[in-house]
Amino acid sequence: MSERDDNRHVNEYVTAMVGGQLFGLPILRVQDVFIPERLTRVPLSPPEVAGVLNLRGRIVTLIDVARRLELERTIVEAQPMAIGVDAHGESYALLIDSIGEVLKLDDKARESNPVNMDPRLARVSSGVYRLDAELLVVLDVDRVLELPSRAVAA
Repeated sequence: MSERDDNRHVNEYVTAMVGGQLFGLPILRVQDVFIPERLTRVPLSPPEVAGVLNLRGRIVTLIDVARRLELERTIVEAQPMAIGVDAHGESYALLIDSIGEVLKLDDKARESNPVNMDPRLARVSSGVYRLDAELLVVLDVDRVLELPSRAVAA
């Protein structure tokens, strides 16, 4: 089997910590990694919408992942980080506690969500990887960005 064939079964993930949990975002969904600055609050927005910001001329909605998943924030760095993503033609940023490294993981090692997984994580997870010291939860970016119906009606 050639190296090219081996790479066909490898997925790359940008890792991030939120509320003490390790998450992986498919690298193909990640546009930017940055420190959010000059955040403008949006009146009457749901609590998981931290605000909007201007990122190189684009208006980006900042979603607080810890609030979205009802997790305790554990700031590891002096400032939280954000991961820029696009969905349905709109620009978003996911507010995280800290950014990690890019991991290349074999698709065959990916598992379904465990039956005892916290429902808050299960609703946004598209699978898990068991790493040496912890569980990596693969984030389904589209599910993370689905705001409750009360927010859509506003």
